[in-house]
Amino acid sequence: MSHSFKALQISESPEKQYTRSIIERNISDLPANEVLIKVTYSSLNYKDALSSVGNKGVTKQYPHTPGIDASGIVEASESPDFQVGDEVIVTSYDLGMNTSGGLAEYISVPAKWIVKLPKGLSLKEAMIHGTAGLTAGLCINALLNHGLSPAQGKVLVTGSTGGVGTLAVAMLAKLGFEVVAVTGKPEAEVFLKEIGASEIVSREVVNDQSGRPLLKSTYAGVIDTVGGNILATALKSLVYGGSAAICGLVASTELHTTVLPFILRGNTLFGIDSAECPMPLRANIWQKLANEWKPNDLSILAKEITLEEVPAQLDLMLQGKALGKTIVKL
Repeated sequence: MSHSFKALQISESPEKQYTRSIIERNISDLPANEVLIKVTYSSLNYKDALSSVGNKGVTKQYPHTPGIDASGIVEASESPDFQVGDEVIVTSYDLGMNTSGGLAEYISVPAKWIVKLPKGLSLKEAMIHGTAGLTAGLCINALLNHGLSPAQGKVLVTGSTGGVGTLAVAMLAKLGFEVVAVTGKPEAEVFLKEIGASEIVSREVVNDQSGRPLLKSTYAGVIDTVGGNILATALKSLVYGGSAAICGLVASTELHTTVLPFILRGNTLFGIDSAECPMPLRANIWQKLANEWKPNDLSILAKEITLEEVPAQLDLMLQGKALGKTIVKL
């Protein structure tokens, strides 16, 4: 198959400068994989922003098309698991990192990366979730499997205006939890209350500098997207038998704490990875995202933009000024 399509391309100059442009590519230029998908929607993630400025921990070779998320329709398939016309989702693995990504009208991927769109979700709603929703779902799944319930108390969500945080707040609220949302953006309070947060606290409130190994037992559960001292503070604030799920490092990769929350309060810390999440678990979480965990109004969680608007939105993400999810209509 050979015809052209639009894609965002990041190019690297000899001086290590990175430029973004919308170009025409040919399907024959895509990697030779089992399934060709015509992309309907993508969504923006922090990894896409990092790829767009030359972060070699995300993308090693340029020119490159980022986009770690895509939903769309199978256009051609060499796999018996997928037929032409199937509606599908592709998130994480190597999509948009070193494999040409979803910020384009077509992607070519291995069949083992693909999830069939579950009933209860549209292609647009799938990208309002995207990797962020999958990650938030994996966090919630870990906490629920550990026994967390609304009767046990409040759940703290850090980085609550980001993609994972926004969806975690909305899904926890749907499940009946009292959600405490952490943000450094006072202007986001109305939005966070609208999506289900019961209480809003500033970053300073959960950034303890006292050096004490334990703080007042406050939260039954924590979903942390930032790491660093805010995570350390949250761990010191868990109730007896409480649990935390960590999935991010926006503030820091370091964690300075003691063993006391774990050996005196019986707390548990779960590490969450969505990039290489096994397919059976991945498919199970997508089913929950489409059904019992689906917020009543997903549309308020995201804004929709065109491919041409993506470069400016990536800048906002890098500046920490993005709010909620951004989906891209292809």
